[in-house]
Amino acid sequence: MKRYKKKLFLLAISIVVGYLLRFSNIPLSLNTLTISSTPPPITTINQPHATSSARVKFVVDGDTIELENGQRVRYIGIDTPELHHPLKPVQCFGKEAKDENEKLVKGKEITLKKDISETDRYGRLLRYIYVPTDASPEGMFLNEYLVKEGFAHMATFPPDVEYASIFRKAQNEAIINEKGLWKNCR
Repeated sequence: MKRYKKKLFLLAISIVVGYLLRFSNIPLSLNTLTISSTPPPITTINQPHATSSARVKFVVDGDTIELENGQRVRYIGIDTPELHHPLKPVQCFGKEAKDENEKLVKGKEITLKKDISETDRYGRLLRYIYVPTDASPEGMFLNEYLVKEGFAHMATFPPDVEYASIFRKAQNEAIINEKGLWKNCR
């Protein structure tokens, strides 16, 4: 009974957070469950949803990679536990998130899809990532996979909100099924 109440409580929290994300222009970071009144500065261009492909040279952490051309890419809509933050210790499940990301993308040709923003305040490209698989010619939607399997939290920052509802659903599933960080980081 206690476990059922815990899952019900986590589902209720997810619904409230989803409501905030859907009907508010306030960015929300679920990694720390803090609300920021100012979104991070971004650069936008007039070609939303453009796609490109590139090969991954290096995996920085669970939500950031470096391409062979030297550009860094930050995955849109998700946030993984910190590994390299100058003011924070390594967070629970950070190494596991990086290892999973590395297993899935390092050395591979991936598809990058833009939402609205071009870059974040650190100059990293903001993109949705698709990894080729035998099962899917279009590729596995990596951002969603990392949230669904509990390697990442959803983190929506307007104007890049195209898949926010997908990430919300994936996170609810991870919480209910106690996957990844939702099981190991309590």
